[in-house]
Amino acid sequence: MDTWQSTSLLIPLTPEKSMEPIRIEDYTYELPEDRIALFPLAERDQSRLLVYKDHHIEHSHFKQLVEFLPSHSTLFFNNTKVIPARLYFQKSTGATIELFLLNPVSPSSLLQQAMQATRTTQWQCTIGNLKRWTPNTTLIKQEAGVTLCANLVDRENGVVEFSWEPEGLSFAEVIAKSGTLPLPPYLNRAAQASDRQTYQTVYSKHEGAVAAPTAGLHFTNSILEKLEQAGHTLQYLTLHVSAGTFQPVKVQNALEHTMHHEQVLISRKNLEALLDSTFTVAVGTTSLRTLESLYWYGVKLKTDPQAQFHISQQDPYQLKPLPAKIAFTEVLNLFTRLNTDLLFGSTSIYIVPGYKFRVVDALITNFHQPASTLILLIAAMVGPDWRKIYSQALQQHYRFLSYGDSSLLFKV
Repeated sequence: MDTWQSTSLLIPLTPEKSMEPIRIEDYTYELPEDRIALFPLAERDQSRLLVYKDHHIEHSHFKQLVEFLPSHSTLFFNNTKVIPARLYFQKSTGATIELFLLNPVSPSSLLQQAMQATRTTQWQCTIGNLKRWTPNTTLIKQEAGVTLCANLVDRENGVVEFSWEPEGLSFAEVIAKSGTLPLPPYLNRAAQASDRQTYQTVYSKHEGAVAAPTAGLHFTNSILEKLEQAGHTLQYLTLHVSAGTFQPVKVQNALEHTMHHEQVLISRKNLEALLDSTFTVAVGTTSLRTLESLYWYGVKLKTDPQAQFHISQQDPYQLKPLPAKIAFTEVLNLFTRLNTDLLFGSTSIYIVPGYKFRVVDALITNFHQPASTLILLIAAMVGPDWRKIYSQALQQHYRFLSYGDSSLLFKV
């Protein structure tokens, strides 16, 4: 059974407090187009770094990051790897049909396993130009010695069956040859060959994301070495960033927004590091969401030792909190009971103003889109000062969004 999939837990939930409506219009700002970084800098660590601590802002450069971290910090990095998730098929009529990989269906719904499938696999996809894909028609794409076939098996839900030759290749190898890297839509440009390297972190490992954990793009192997030499602990976890990361908040009350779910992978070493940590730094919002989700999973396990590892967007506002060490010990005990070193799960955690952080003390992150779920997360961490931070970043000509500059934000 794929243990990450969610089910409703039949346990009593105690709300921490009622949530007042959150007007998304209160979390927007004007972002000039010329502030959106369309391409990365020539050197990853040459980006600028805004440091926010104790309501004060300081401007520096990312290569000086180590100077601003408290001694013996524990940093958590998301080592997901972006896959070439866009597949373009040309019909004999000349029509182009685009398939965007969303979620694996078979032979496994777990991304780690689905990427290693051979011969055939099924995925839920977003299908561009669907009306031109006539029933019982096989799409064929030949590139770099690979023949990739696509058959639509569930038109309503966008489920596509892929098969290929040579059959011995994994699906990961097939799309590496046949697919296109999915750049964020706000870059408004086609992916270039160089993006295959620059839109990955230097520590990317587990294939499955359709967007990069962009806070990590600034790190070089040299910076990672300097962090370790300075006595900091580096930990790697996985959250496969889904297409929902670009989904805008379209409702007036942000609390009515529906969060997407994303698969996560946690190790026993992650739990041991968290129990030993005196200051926890999340490298990116995806790492932050994973860490906070892990805490809430421990809360669930305390009540129900059989609880599945899925955190809904309501859980943090309904479950009764526990001390972090108790919650993490519960998860560590689960590793022992299962006799495993790795744990798969999923999360739809939704962090908005009013959320109380249970794990993360500081966040390394880029500058995000107006009126987005990520702005809400930033506002949850730094309070109303998010406006001051973004105002200064604009005044100081910082570069914004995925290929833009970075910030180090200490929790208020």
